[in-house]
Amino acid sequence: MNTKYIDLIDQTFDFPQEEFVVEHENLNFHGIDLMALVETYGSPLKFTYLPQIASNIKRAKKWFGDAMKINDYKGDYHYCYCTKSSHFKHVLDEALNNNVHIETSSAFDIDIVENLKSEGKINDDTYVICNGFKRAQYITNITRLINNGHTNCIPIIDNYNEIELLTDSISNPINIGIRIASEEEPKFAFYTSRLGIGYKNIVPFYLNQIQNNDMVSLKMLHFFINTGINDNAYYWNELAKCLKVYTSLKKVCPSLDSLNIGGGFPIKNSLAFDFDYEYMVNEIISQIKQVCDEAGVDTPHIFTEFGSFTVGESGGAIYEILHQKQQNDREKWNMINSSFITTLPDTWAINKRFVMLPINRWKDNYERVLLGGLTCDSDDYYNSEQHANAIYLPKYDVEKPLYIGFFNTGAYQESIGGFGGIQHCLIPAPKHVVIDKDSDGNIVTSLFKDQQKSEDLLNILGYHSTSNVNDESLETHKIEASN
Repeated sequence: MNTKYIDLIDQTFDFPQEEFVVEHENLNFHGIDLMALVETYGSPLKFTYLPQIASNIKRAKKWFGDAMKINDYKGDYHYCYCTKSSHFKHVLDEALNNNVHIETSSAFDIDIVENLKSEGKINDDTYVICNGFKRAQYITNITRLINNGHTNCIPIIDNYNEIELLTDSISNPINIGIRIASEEEPKFAFYTSRLGIGYKNIVPFYLNQIQNNDMVSLKMLHFFINTGINDNAYYWNELAKCLKVYTSLKKVCPSLDSLNIGGGFPIKNSLAFDFDYEYMVNEIISQIKQVCDEAGVDTPHIFTEFGSFTVGESGGAIYEILHQKQQNDREKWNMINSSFITTLPDTWAINKRFVMLPINRWKDNYERVLLGGLTCDSDDYYNSEQHANAIYLPKYDVEKPLYIGFFNTGAYQESIGGFGGIQHCLIPAPKHVVIDKDSDGNIVTSLFKDQQKSEDLLNILGYHSTSNVNDESLETHKIEASN
């Protein structure tokens, strides 16, 4: 009778897979012995496997290159990295080593760009696509970058006031883009994205505010939908509307030569994940070319802004099962030595699922369990996988420690969780390990950040004299109460 955990996986999925292999009852990830990682650094820990970033960038470039060749597409492809997915320097450095461009979202992003320029990681030929609603500091930083010679910085206009704000501070004419406010799926609580300008208003906006403005030249139309790139009627319908706007705009705007289709490639969230990236890319390129040919306009250069796809599959988290609580005759709670709310906030906030597998004891018998975090919040749990409304793990044994891993967690979790800051119930943030390969292909690891200590949290909260704020330096103001 097949009752071992490894039997369950073998019977349920096509296993082993490219990145997951079991050796000596332990899980290897891209050739990394994860139990050796635990024995070296302890748990809980998070890790970033840098080579996967390069791998995904190269894959996407090949898909678009092949599709353009197959369809005899006249235009270039530019891969942009969406920095908000992960701002860490080791992530940006790895992405930029693969000749990518940058998409930004806020003022401080521009400071990062300038830091990277000073180090020679990027230059004036690197496109910097500036998205998002632009407050005063963001406008200031964008215009500073452009005035210092970065002419390939392209602000994407999000509302009608931004052109005037930008042109008030620039020294020379600039290239800009316009973001389309796409219509959301019917199940959404609202009909139209808050970002960008409506389909019907874009051509009139160009004619009224851009066409005769000598300080701006429209170069790019930006299209992105919240649910990402998927082979469904909703995506193809929105893309068709976008292309109709592009061809109409191109006929009155000769400077328009680029279409930014945003990001949104899905990443693996289950061992049963199946997405035909090559088909989707080929179909997108084919449809763009067909619509442009029918309208009699040149095909545009294509920009993408892949964030999660770039970094998501490079990340992982490893926890130890501390204890099992039998709460009733059906529910067994395996308690991890950390918190889902603080370390994998998307599991709590948007019910996101990641690939979850045990690190060790694959040849032990399995059981159905729920996973609970350490905080006293009732929502700090993880109770199902993408393929089934259940979690199965090797049976809990107080004498045999069990470690579990969550994989493809590299996008957004640190920034949403507030890396280095206050954690719910003051549960310390795990240590973070960076994994790379040397010139000989050997795995090398380094500790990027140790687990938070009590003094780290107390300093932030103002309990220690070493805090940035103390009684002697605190500036106070007296405000008179009105009668």
